[in-house]
Amino acid sequence: MTEDRDPKQQIELARRAAQGNRRAQQSVNEIAHPVIEFQTGRFCQRFCRENRYLYRCSLGKPVGGAAADAALCEWGNASYGWMLDDLCKPERLQKYEGRNRASLFDYIYSIANSLPFYERWKDWRFGRRQQVPTYIRELGDQAAAVFYAMRANQPIEQIAQSTALTRDEAEALVSEIVLQLTRRHKLYLLDPPREVSLSLVGGGGDEASMHQRDLPVDDEEIGAQEQREHLRRAWSRLDAVEQFVLEAMIIEEQDADDVLQALRALDVSIKPGVEAEQTNRQQLYYFKRKALSRLGLALND
Repeated sequence: MTEDRDPKQQIELARRAAQGNRRAQQSVNEIAHPVIEFQTGRFCQRFCRENRYLYRCSLGKPVGGAAADAALCEWGNASYGWMLDDLCKPERLQKYEGRNRASLFDYIYSIANSLPFYERWKDWRFGRRQQVPTYIRELGDQAAAVFYAMRANQPIEQIAQSTALTRDEAEALVSEIVLQLTRRHKLYLLDPPREVSLSLVGGGGDEASMHQRDLPVDDEEIGAQEQREHLRRAWSRLDAVEQFVLEAMIIEEQDADDVLQALRALDVSIKPGVEAEQTNRQQLYYFKRKALSRLGLALND
């Protein structure tokens, strides 16, 4: 299908799809497909873990070495379906306005490459379905973000950086959230999320026991546990942008141009006084070296 980039026609297409027009919905789904296919492979592989050895991968570019007669992994198709619903739902399409002559593809691409989208996917993937209570949201614009950060056990410095609050403002909001939950005997809402198996959702009895392989059951050595916790604490001392850059360039081995494109789509600057659109490869590599240095210092503390 050849995409028509005329913003007016793209807006009309989005509106018709939001109103339930089947042909328009199919066209929007085709526009979103390459973005969803790429992000499904990217996110799913990142958290594949032992599944790659137990199940046959359903991604467009399969990973893992499971036996040919192994059961098909459900996460790839399920992730695709979740992303399609998130990116192409009516309320999302109704917000598309074609600003700066951005096409519908640009709009979907920008959302799919945003940190909030990634966090929503992780909420779904790992069963983090806890909704922010209304009385917490009423504490301020950043209250919901701080609530989720507290559930993730983020340190106060990281909470302040990710929400653009001062340390004092972040501490005050954290204290108020704890106070509100304590008054209502709901401090348990801050318990960190647990990973759940897709195979176990809605199941039970013997059928559920057949899929216990989805969750790791071997005991780790104490030293390995301590080392992992030490790394987690050091990693948490980096801000969200540093984590994103290191994860993309080192863990996922993405090309610098792809990382720059994602930062521009998010309008995230990595150098004071330099807009995201003006950031170049040299600045990105310098930022990566600084982030690695900070991580090294944190590990040596």
